[in-house]
Amino acid sequence: MKTDHIPFKMPTRGWALNQNWVDLTFLHWEVDHDLLKKYIPEDLKLETFNGKTYVGTIPFRMEKIRPRFLPSIPFISNFPEFNIRTYVSKKGIAGVLFLTLDAESRITSMYAPWAYGLPYIFAKGKVEENEEGGFSWYSERKSNGIGIRGNSKPNGFLRKADKNSLEEFLFERYCLYVTHKNKTHIAYTCHEQWEFQDATAELETNSLTEFYKLGISNILQPDLVHISKGVKVKTWSAEET
Repeated sequence: MKTDHIPFKMPTRGWALNQNWVDLTFLHWEVDHDLLKKYIPEDLKLETFNGKTYVGTIPFRMEKIRPRFLPSIPFISNFPEFNIRTYVSKKGIAGVLFLTLDAESRITSMYAPWAYGLPYIFAKGKVEENEEGGFSWYSERKSNGIGIRGNSKPNGFLRKADKNSLEEFLFERYCLYVTHKNKTHIAYTCHEQWEFQDATAELETNSLTEFYKLGISNILQPDLVHISKGVKVKTWSAEET
């Protein structure tokens, strides 16, 4: 896999997991910086683009997750996920921070918070292609009914992010940050540069994003929508920053 598009080196140690992220809809809202900042660890910088702060709510499917040297298992390695993320950096390395990762995987929702500090929550959900060339999706937490439902469709051509563009700021990030055992950790992710299309979305409900109270004026109308068929990904285990 090429890595010349990644602005920092991947770890020299072996990767831990292989996975595919497929059929993604990227819903982004501009949010109140101060309201979002309370979710950010003090040692991370909450990044902005042209003075604006963003969160993304992203329905997609995880597929063929497997540890290094082991095969994937159909009923464990494939599931829909609905994460909410924002954009942070530390020591000049730009990455993402998740507010939540709602997923229809009981194993992941139990194991990932314990082992890595990732904020997984079990939720029933589905992500599938629709007749308009986009995706339809819904998610609902079993614990309290919080979720999201809607669909997307493309309205632009397939492209990659231009240099110094908002899309580069949102898409071209190759690590995540997480708080584990009261310390900030970084986990590197390696994949090809994102290919995506501009899109529109119709949301029926969105208590998932609304739950975090980020000052969004219209929770059913994202400021930006993109879709992507996805990427093949290798990830490394998290390490202290």
